[in-house]
Amino acid sequence: MRKLLIASVLATALVFSVTASAALVPGVYDPGNTGCVKATFIKKTKSLHLEKNCPTATNAAAGADVTGVSGQTFQSASFTLASTSQCQGGSPRFNVDTTTGFFFLGCNNVTPTTNANGTVTYTFTAATLAAAGQQVPTPTGTIESVSVLIDVQGIADLTKVTVNGKLQKLAPGHADFARPCKRGGWKSFSSPAFKNQGQCVKYLVHGRNAANKIA
Repeated sequence: MRKLLIASVLATALVFSVTASAALVPGVYDPGNTGCVKATFIKKTKSLHLEKNCPTATNAAAGADVTGVSGQTFQSASFTLASTSQCQGGSPRFNVDTTTGFFFLGCNNVTPTTNANGTVTYTFTAATLAAAGQQVPTPTGTIESVSVLIDVQGIADLTKVTVNGKLQKLAPGHADFARPCKRGGWKSFSSPAFKNQGQCVKYLVHGRNAANKIA
């Protein structure tokens, strides 16, 4: 369970009360400066185009932060992909950081719905996760941050990204997928527990795939 730090929660709530609108802030996590990950908003299709042009094991990811959801409880999340072939294991996925821990909701954790135009929608609720065998836990606690990203080699074109029923629109800025681990945040987790900030970041950003072991 994650320790509740009242001052931290209040500070987070204050920040998001100022930027409470639902929005996607794209960005990449690339500490090695590989240049192999890209997050681009395609205006014509209104899609978030994500690329990882390097081996899955490379510690890099592309995606977007979801703003305006801090302080809520998780009810639902969804995104639509151009095709089922863009679902690579647990990527793309939602990373949901709450007062009780990290929750990873990957495209392979629910049964997708195929749309008339050939696109596929992945919807994450307590019911759809249970129907797919409850491969991962349903998020509990109060949301502190949410991001959507890919960390497997390949591409993903996401449209209609929603969290708790709200459609997320592109916003300026730069995503920071490692935010929950910074400023001592890594110390507040106990399931799993981390030895340092770097270990926490590696688990959060790349935890579902090649770097999923905590040593």
